[in-house]
Amino acid sequence: MSKVKIFRVSGKIAKARLHTTFQKETRALKPEDALEKVYKEIGSKHRVKRFEIKILKVEEISAEETKSPVIKKLSAEEG
Repeated sequence: MSKVKIFRVSGKIAKARLHTTFQKETRALKPEDALEKVYKEIGSKHRVKRFEIKILKVEEISAEETKSPVIKKLSAEEG
C-alpha cells in the first residue's frame, strides 16, 4: 500500500484582472495527483481555467515543514 505524502505546489495565476502568485500544500500519493488537486481547487475558488495557471514548482515536504494546521493534524494521526 502506498504512503500518502505532502506536496507544496507553487505557481502563478495570470487572468485578465488577476495576477498573483500562490503556494498550496496538499496531501497526495504522487506529484501528478497533487497537481490535479491544486488545479481543481484554484479553478473552483477563483474561476480560473487551467491554461491561466502556471505551475512553477512541485516539491515533497515533511510533516514538520508544512504550515497548514489541517495537514499537520492529519499527518500526526497517521503516524
